[in-house]
Amino acid sequence: MKKERTYMNNKKLRILNYLVASGALLAVACFYPRLPQQIPTHWNFNGGVTYEDKHSIWILAGMLPLFAVLLDVLPHMDPRRSNYQKFSRFYDGFCLGLQLFLAIVLGIIISESLFPGRLNTVKIILLLLSLMFLLVGNYLPKVQSNFYMGIKTPWTLSSDKVWRKTHRLGGKLYAACGILGLLSALFLPANASGIVLLVLVFGSTLILTLASWLWWRKEQTGSGD
Repeated sequence: MKKERTYMNNKKLRILNYLVASGALLAVACFYPRLPQQIPTHWNFNGGVTYEDKHSIWILAGMLPLFAVLLDVLPHMDPRRSNYQKFSRFYDGFCLGLQLFLAIVLGIIISESLFPGRLNTVKIILLLLSLMFLLVGNYLPKVQSNFYMGIKTPWTLSSDKVWRKTHRLGGKLYAACGILGLLSALFLPANASGIVLLVLVFGSTLILTLASWLWWRKEQTGSGD
């Protein structure tokens, strides 16, 4: 009964995934005639904006259904597909979160095209990214060994023990990245908070890569757990 209920909940998340993608396409179709010929597509930490032809909005909008299908198919292609059952709810929730993030970015582009300067775009995106790192960090230790999701180094993929240790540490580090990123986005200028988040994420990833290698080497030499 519990397994059936979990499957149904996950099925609802997957359906929501496709609904978000469909809603994004519908929103673009509705607002497209009103968009100016040049629309904002990229923002740097200093507030600089890059503009492209309005047709480019369809590229981002098209990514949502593409990702919906791809993320649905990838677990079935993974040689370790059976492990997905152990963290399927988080996987489906992460896929939905990614879709929502892209949909919000799409909404920001439409809003800034029609009403330039109304939103603090860089701050919003930094807050969203920080929130995603916080959520990912919270659930990362539950991710089992696979080839498509998680901290995939040669050493985590070759040892389940190294995978578990690395993902436990990764959960703490990325959750800390999320919390500090949220605080910096709220209280620091956009360019400073962007640099803070980049340094935190890059530093955490470097630590995790090195830690996975050290744990793997210890395991091979039998000099530690």
